[in-house]
Amino acid sequence: MKEKKILLIVNPVSGTLGSKDAMFEALKVFCAADWTVTAALTQKRGHAIELAEGAAAAGFDAVVCCGGDGTLNETLTGLMISEMRTGRNMPLGYIPCGSTNDFAATLGISSDPAQAARDIVASPGVSLDAGRFAKDHWFSYIASFGAFTQASWSAPQDLKNVVGHMAYIIEGLKDMSSLKPYRVKVWADGFSCTGDYVFGCVSNTRSIGGIVKLREGDIGLDDGLFELLLVKYPLTTTDISNIITGIFSSDFTSDAFELVKTTRARFEFEEELYWSLDGEKVKGAKNVEVTNITKAVTLLK
Repeated sequence: MKEKKILLIVNPVSGTLGSKDAMFEALKVFCAADWTVTAALTQKRGHAIELAEGAAAAGFDAVVCCGGDGTLNETLTGLMISEMRTGRNMPLGYIPCGSTNDFAATLGISSDPAQAARDIVASPGVSLDAGRFAKDHWFSYIASFGAFTQASWSAPQDLKNVVGHMAYIIEGLKDMSSLKPYRVKVWADGFSCTGDYVFGCVSNTRSIGGIVKLREGDIGLDDGLFELLLVKYPLTTTDISNIITGIFSSDFTSDAFELVKTTRARFEFEEELYWSLDGEKVKGAKNVEVTNITKAVTLLK
């Protein structure tokens, strides 16, 4: 175990960060490994971006974030901004304490802070792809638009803290009466389509919202490829049934879906939409391009 100077970014209002004892145990793990820890609590939205972006210049060897998918997104964004500017790939550790933790579920990261810390200390680092959204936004595992996307940022934090990813479903059900199609043209590697869709995403994960599961053998997290998933607007009860069956069986072969692998995807909409990047709200333009940056992240896990 090499001695390191690490920046620990903590979101104090994150879903399951109620146990201060558990966080203290994680700190003891780092200290036992002779890692010098500087802890910073996020104070506002976007604060983790600022902290992570300045980590390299401040002389840190690695950054560890403790929070949910949103905290991870901000930390990753700050590190990628720094990497684009300096060329330095700063290792990233993640202690999941959010309400859904999709990224952690995909990677098998422990939900116990002390165990996650032990894994971080022992890890040689693994490479993962990152997603670039337009020119100045990043995501670790998903960029999505359409139905229920709003729920990822509008569900109250106290509700998410209590019921976890079910909060997204509860919040999303409020939108059923206003379910609408989004007219979009999509281009990807060797693929193009035009149609009305209720949901679309570009992802690098096996779990979306704790509900949608992509088959593990089909997903590579460092292969330079995204999974582009589009859900067509249902016109009949059979269409709705096919969507529900496909989602819960992880079978996206019916006509209700488009699922392809691609290094990038370009979207052309008739209106500007809000997207969710790892659960964080971002306004996209009518024309949006999403790009896979291969093995851009060195993850300690």
